[in-house]
Amino acid sequence: MSEYDKKMIEAFIQKPEKTKWYVDAFSKFNVNGIDRVAWVWSWWAFGVGVFYLLYRKAYLGALILFLASLVSYIIPLGTILVLILQGGFSVYFVYLKYKNLKNEIESKTEDADERIKTMKQLGGYNNWAIWLGVILNIMALIAIFLYIFAIMAAIEH
Repeated sequence: MSEYDKKMIEAFIQKPEKTKWYVDAFSKFNVNGIDRVAWVWSWWAFGVGVFYLLYRKAYLGALILFLASLVSYIIPLGTILVLILQGGFSVYFVYLKYKNLKNEIESKTEDADERIKTMKQLGGYNNWAIWLGVILNIMALIAIFLYIFAIMAAIEH
């Protein structure tokens, strides 16, 4: 991978401590200029799924994963299957977002430094996705506890 490509990924990710991980991951999706789907494990993607993709601005992937999660509830062991698949394939959706953005920037800008600057402005992450995940998980825990208490109260009567 060229130094320019590494700088573009760093500008997209905007977390210098994570750049090497994403450079290694993205290199698995592109072999000699040919894109392919590959398994790249991410514990973050496994654990928080849709919120990971929202955080990384991979909105199409987040929508697909959300819909897959809804369908998984009607399939025996579907939820476990979706968790495993989201851990292994979510990073690919981040790569697709990066690749599409990179292609768009490169088609409009000739100067490498200007491309990197533009990637930095358009890439990055959404802090609101973290807060959304925290709030929704707290609400889910409250709902679970209320449900448990309602069952316990019904059993006592």
